[in-house]
Amino acid sequence: MEEIIKIASQDRKTQYESLVPQIHALISDEPDLIANMANICAAVKTTFNFLWVGFYLVKGQDLVLGPFQGPVACTRISTGKGVCGQAWEQKTSLIVPDVDQFPGHIACSSESKSEIVIPITACEDVIGVLDIDSDQLNDFSKLDEVYLTKIIDGLKKG
Repeated sequence: MEEIIKIASQDRKTQYESLVPQIHALISDEPDLIANMANICAAVKTTFNFLWVGFYLVKGQDLVLGPFQGPVACTRISTGKGVCGQAWEQKTSLIVPDVDQFPGHIACSSESKSEIVIPITACEDVIGVLDIDSDQLNDFSKLDEVYLTKIIDGLKKG
């Protein structure tokens, strides 16, 4: 079976409205979490051309790099460190309009200007995060948080 994601060039909301059901269809019959995360990264990166789209998975006291698309990334992030570590520790999504203004930001790439991190939970525990970096300042909003959370919710059903 050929998997194809088709998104017309439109406003971001319309792109998300088209992308979310396609991702859910793509991952719904695949039980492997890593395979599904890899396809989510590819679909989101291809649709929006963000600098970096990837997952970090909780392993002990660290977030460990999982599937991603983009430049080489930090391999491990400790609890509470950087945007990902704080989103994990606080169990909440974080939107950072300017990463240079975020105390303790971990600069995996000097090209990163803004970031959004969405925690992935199972039984109320954070098991990982979706991390997306943009090379544009203030590139993320509540709209992204809402739709990226819907995408993550598909992982729980996949």
